[in-house]
Amino acid sequence: MDIFKAVLLGLIQGLSEFLPISSTAHLTLAGRALGLIDPSAPERWTAFIAVIQLGTLIAVLAYFRRDIIAIIRSFLGENLARRVPFQEQSNAARTGWYIIIGTIPIVVIGLALKDLIEGMLTKNLIVIGASLMGLAIVLEIAERLAKFTRPIETVTVKDALAIGFAQTVALIPGASRSGTTITAGLFRGLTREAAARFSFLLSIPAVGASGLLELLHSLKYITPAEGISMIVATAVAGLSGYWSIAFLLRYLRTRTTRLFILYRLLLGGIILLGIYFKLLAP
Repeated sequence: MDIFKAVLLGLIQGLSEFLPISSTAHLTLAGRALGLIDPSAPERWTAFIAVIQLGTLIAVLAYFRRDIIAIIRSFLGENLARRVPFQEQSNAARTGWYIIIGTIPIVVIGLALKDLIEGMLTKNLIVIGASLMGLAIVLEIAERLAKFTRPIETVTVKDALAIGFAQTVALIPGASRSGTTITAGLFRGLTREAAARFSFLLSIPAVGASGLLELLHSLKYITPAEGISMIVATAVAGLSGYWSIAFLLRYLRTRTTRLFILYRLLLGGIILLGIYFKLLAP
């Protein structure tokens, strides 16, 4: 992979990781178009995607650094330094618990389905196209039914579990981690911005763990040239991801998600029509 392709893939990863349009779908489409996915070793592509997600993890850590410091400090202070009953803990400390609770489903289901996730099924364009359109419909239902009344300070254990289980749906390529979790947040009555904020904070453990594990796993077959390309892609993903977070939070303060719904329907439809007319291979 040359540097230009690495920059392009990093840009795609950073922009599409936080917008509810599926980074996996866009990276897979780009990887196929550039001839980078080896059908005989699909796990290499899965590893590449997971590793460059570390760039978007850095973007989340940088953007929410004050929130994260407050969460860690309060969580440790109110649970280890002194034992404060859960209901009496500060919002920051309880948010730490909610992130832990919301991460449990993705850990359990992700490990159980690891082989399937890394196989060719998750690179299948029929699955990606159907997922893009399917979640678009569910997100539109959420837009019609949601109340948009609850700020992030009102998140509960039930919200964390609901959004955490929604995050597991993102294991299906094309579903989108931010898309599934934001949708769940809307169904729980959160404002669009609050749903997005909690979605991004919840992504930290899952993205960090999967990225580091895949990095360790891929070290055995990454050449020096591939390593440089991966570093470049990860750096670009971090920079573009930071911009993407800022854009989406600002956008959702005053607008709906229907722009992304229409985009998902259009892209999913193009993929499925391309397969139907044999312009694309599944």
